Amino acid sequence: MRNAYTLLGLAFIIVFVAAYILFDRAYAPVVDETLLDNTVTMSLTLTSSAFGHNETIPPQYTCDGVNTPPPLSVSGVPEEAAALVLVMDDPDIPNEIKEAQGIQKYNHYVVYNIPPDATDLSTGVMEGTPGLNSRGDDSYMGPCPPAEYEPTEHRYVFRLYAVNEELTFETTPTLDEVEAAAKEHMIDQTELIGRYERQQ
Repeated sequence: MRNAYTLLGLAFIIVFVAAYILFDRAYAPVVDETLLDNTVTMSLTLTSSAFGHNETIPPQYTCDGVNTPPPLSVSGVPEEAAALVLVMDDPDIPNEIKEAQGIQKYNHYVVYNIPPDATDLSTGVMEGTPGLNSRGDDSYMGPCPPAEYEPTEHRYVFRLYAVNEELTFETTPTLDEVEAAAKEHMIDQTELIGRYERQQ
């Protein structure tokens, strides 16, 4: 009988302790672990109010319109960045053009040494030094995929680099030269892809 009372007492104690632990956990304050780290890291981001990622670029920013760069916005630039670099190219050029010109993509736009505090890369607002496109000048060339070749819809890749020092060149550089230099000093990078197909 005594053993029975002893076992009953132990069982009661175990149940009581378990109930207390469950109660304590149920009403314990919930701690948001993300608040424990005061350092909030933001990755470099490039967006446009004219189109979303992998969406169609409006005709006004192409050879079928006024042919000016689309509005671009920057966020999440690293504090240690000394400059930004923006390039745009077309990797979907026809094989006929690749073979004839000995290229793998068509370079449309390049600007380097953009101030790191820049948030608006719109026409007339953006500061920086232009480089050469595939046509050999330092202007923006909007999307203009030739309708007689497949694919008729091309991707236009805007790449943004944050670099830890300004880039210097003896002569006006090409997009490829700027991008190679940017990659040597890159802190962060991002890209925005737009698409365009000319209407018949």
